[in-house]
Amino acid sequence: MHAALEGVLARCDVGARVATDPVELVRRHHDRRPRDLEGVEIVALIASSVAFGNVTALRAKLADALARLGPSPAQVADDAIEVRRRLSGWKHRVWIDDDLARMIIGARAVQRAHGTLGDRFAGDLAAHGDFREALASFVDAIRAAGGLDRVRRQSARHLLPDPRGASACKRLLLFLRWMVRGPDGADLGLWRDRVDRSRLLVPVDVHIHKLARNLALTERATASWATAEEITASLRRIDPRDPVRFDFALCHMGMAQRCPSRRDPVRCEGCGVKPACRHWAPRRAR
Repeated sequence: MHAALEGVLARCDVGARVATDPVELVRRHHDRRPRDLEGVEIVALIASSVAFGNVTALRAKLADALARLGPSPAQVADDAIEVRRRLSGWKHRVWIDDDLARMIIGARAVQRAHGTLGDRFAGDLAAHGDFREALASFVDAIRAAGGLDRVRRQSARHLLPDPRGASACKRLLLFLRWMVRGPDGADLGLWRDRVDRSRLLVPVDVHIHKLARNLALTERATASWATAEEITASLRRIDPRDPVRFDFALCHMGMAQRCPSRRDPVRCEGCGVKPACRHWAPRRAR
């Protein structure tokens, strides 16, 4: 298993894959304004929070939102009326302009109160100890500051899900991966001095979930918080210090390979984890 995962990492063309990933727009902002940590945090929170559905469509909607906010999103976010004006009419999937505006306004308020979002999350970890409760407290603070907690629309609650529920919270965990891990070409590592990367959980989407089941990293049939914990625990046995480091390469391999839920000679051809896959390894061992 370990050799198969390392092979996937070695073969991953990170540059090419980043170019098709929402994190590319976060990295673009960082490259243009490397000292603007607050701005990068806002951009990363937006990018991860709307990372749902077709990647081409979401990148277009994300680029539109960021263009509306301009080169200094944190500065714009100091003016709630201006944020709402600039985002007026924006929509992606289930989310509307008001949902996004409230999240941005809330995130900026948390930054003003604590210095950075990273400082707030590190403080939550220190105060609560438990990773899940720390993330829930972090989400609570942004929701309350922006008024998302007072909106009854399901879309508003879905934008920043409550980690106390059953959801795998893939998009929140993706945000943390970007900010804590690295820098390595994909993740930015801007919080690496505040949060230990060993605490992170794998962001579980449909691709990671299917791969994880095929690799016997989890037996759970649904993508839940418990599933994310179980997959991460399996990967932590391989790399205790950085269990999430395989996520980017595995996710993109899963998307490119269209990993099936059964033995499929055509779709499985050339798969980097085929030797460790439960649909192939048992028969190959006979």
